[in-house]
Amino acid sequence: MSLASQLDRYLSVRRSLGYDLGTSERILRRFTRFADHEGAAHIDTALFLRWHATLAEACPSTRAARLSIVRLFAQWLSSFDPGHEPPPRGLLPGGFQRSRPHIYTDAEIGSIIAAAETLPSIYGLRGLTCSTLFGLIAVTGLRINEALGLDRDDLDTDHGVLRVRQGKLGKERLLPLDPSVVATLIDYLAERDRLLGHPAKPLFVTDKGTRLTDCAARYNFARACQQIGLRTPQPYCKHGRGPRIHDLRHTFAVKTMIGWYRTGKDPAREMIRLTTYLGHSDPSNTYWYLEAVPELLDLAMARATADGREAVQ
Repeated sequence: MSLASQLDRYLSVRRSLGYDLGTSERILRRFTRFADHEGAAHIDTALFLRWHATLAEACPSTRAARLSIVRLFAQWLSSFDPGHEPPPRGLLPGGFQRSRPHIYTDAEIGSIIAAAETLPSIYGLRGLTCSTLFGLIAVTGLRINEALGLDRDDLDTDHGVLRVRQGKLGKERLLPLDPSVVATLIDYLAERDRLLGHPAKPLFVTDKGTRLTDCAARYNFARACQQIGLRTPQPYCKHGRGPRIHDLRHTFAVKTMIGWYRTGKDPAREMIRLTTYLGHSDPSNTYWYLEAVPELLDLAMARATADGREAVQ
């Protein structure tokens, strides 16, 4: 049995447990295509290194992610066939380090959305869909796959609520939306259906009425960023390096937290709400922003110092 066919079973099993494997599938498809082309029946360290040598340069966290994803797949296979050799941890130089997020300015977000609106397509849906998608992520902090997994019925226009069915680890949550966001989504759906000539089940669609994919969303985001100078233009439709679509989620979280400190709200109380809104399984994942963004850390320290003085008095 080829590694590609075994991959289908692996992905099916893990998704049945609630895992969102968009990135993992993308990496493993490339890896198994390479392995099957070489005629490899088993995964080993040498095969992984030969495959990795064919890939473009990447930061340490990306290299570590590739190793971790292939290693986990090889471990699963080795439980059925001991001929598989999971590559060892630490095989590649540099370990996993959580990247410091790029916090977009309001002007940058506006420019990205405006550039996305101009992305060319036959019926104009590419620009309409991508600009609306990027805008929604910016104002809600949705993960990219959560946004792409939305159906039109997940938007409750009467109550201004968005139902996120495909959250991390399969968790579902409800997001209250600002009325202006609801109005924008209603306008998008009306224009989208007009261009398609019929309603479509997915919320974000292509010119063919099919659900926009993760790869297409990331590519179009990179193109928009290249247009406004946030990424360097690349040949052969490459994305290049620079601020990521996921940084829109980071920006939403950071600006929300900065707003608490500037308006005198209680960060401890608000943190629970934000953790729930973002769909974090652990509040520590939300508190991480205090370390990742210097301005937030300064505000937190200033608040703590002021609270300490009041307690002494």
